[in-house]
Amino acid sequence: MLKINRENLKSSHQLTWFIIDFLMLGLLIINLAFIIWDSVYNFVAIQNVLKEYLPALKAIYHPIHENFILYDAMFVAVFLSEFFVRWGYAIRAKVYDRWYFYPFIHWYDVVGCIPVGSLRFLRILRVISIVYRLHQYKVIDVTGTGIYRFVNFYYEAFMEELSDRIVAKVLSGVQQELTLGSPLFEKIQNDILYPRREMLSGWISLRVAEAAQEGYIPNRGALRSYLEARVDHALEQNSELSRLKYLPVVGSTIKDTLEDAVGDIVANVIQQILEDLASASNHGFIEDIVNAFIREPGEPGNNEERNEALIALIIEIIDAIKGQVKVKRWREQLP
Repeated sequence: MLKINRENLKSSHQLTWFIIDFLMLGLLIINLAFIIWDSVYNFVAIQNVLKEYLPALKAIYHPIHENFILYDAMFVAVFLSEFFVRWGYAIRAKVYDRWYFYPFIHWYDVVGCIPVGSLRFLRILRVISIVYRLHQYKVIDVTGTGIYRFVNFYYEAFMEELSDRIVAKVLSGVQQELTLGSPLFEKIQNDILYPRREMLSGWISLRVAEAAQEGYIPNRGALRSYLEARVDHALEQNSELSRLKYLPVVGSTIKDTLEDAVGDIVANVIQQILEDLASASNHGFIEDIVNAFIREPGEPGNNEERNEALIALIIEIIDAIKGQVKVKRWREQLP
């Protein structure tokens, strides 16, 4: 339900203009209803029906229909008068940078006053502009109306579909440019990735440390037991080590000692690697890896293979973005 906020109406200091807006809104609605009714009445079949069932109404309205242009001109005279009054106010208040800007900005007011067929229906735009102005000043709130929700929903759906198609088309073009060996890839590598190597190294290092801390440290004991068990199993499968147990007296002892030592060494090495990854000391290692992928412009190396890897990575990232863009958010809001 459309409600009028009287407090904002009084505090806006434009009460006179708002009263004019409401009067013009009423006249526009009456005029549009008059135009629609006259267009319907213009059909011979409608006139025959009225003549048959409502002859009194036909007798009253038919003279008005014959002089429709005259009656419409009365409305036009009021609309033009209001238009020139507002134009004069805009010039006096210096609303626009130039005095002649007003009729260009409010072109629909001028064109809608032309008494020619379909141009009359441009007066609907004037209704919309008045309602919008009242809404902007918070005199009325149209967002709670069913018409606004209906129009806004399909407007947002249309804009989302349109923008998604444009974005997907642009991203597909970028992928094609990368695949064809466009200079775009060199610009991405030299102008975007290379200046940000340090930032990328820091970010990857932080992510690796967080992953190691969350995945390894809580399961440190279980991982060590698993590694020792796997090493023991591998050593038992080793035929050379199995022969040690045939040595007299000390064979079994040496074999068991070697198994324990090797298992402990392997577990400690892997544990130390994971602890290093979980700490800030992994930054240098990650930085070396990033530098190996993103080298200085003009630096010699196996550029072709590295470029292919980076191109494939970028294309996959773009594919992921395209997949996200194709998600129809407006469908989640279907009434």
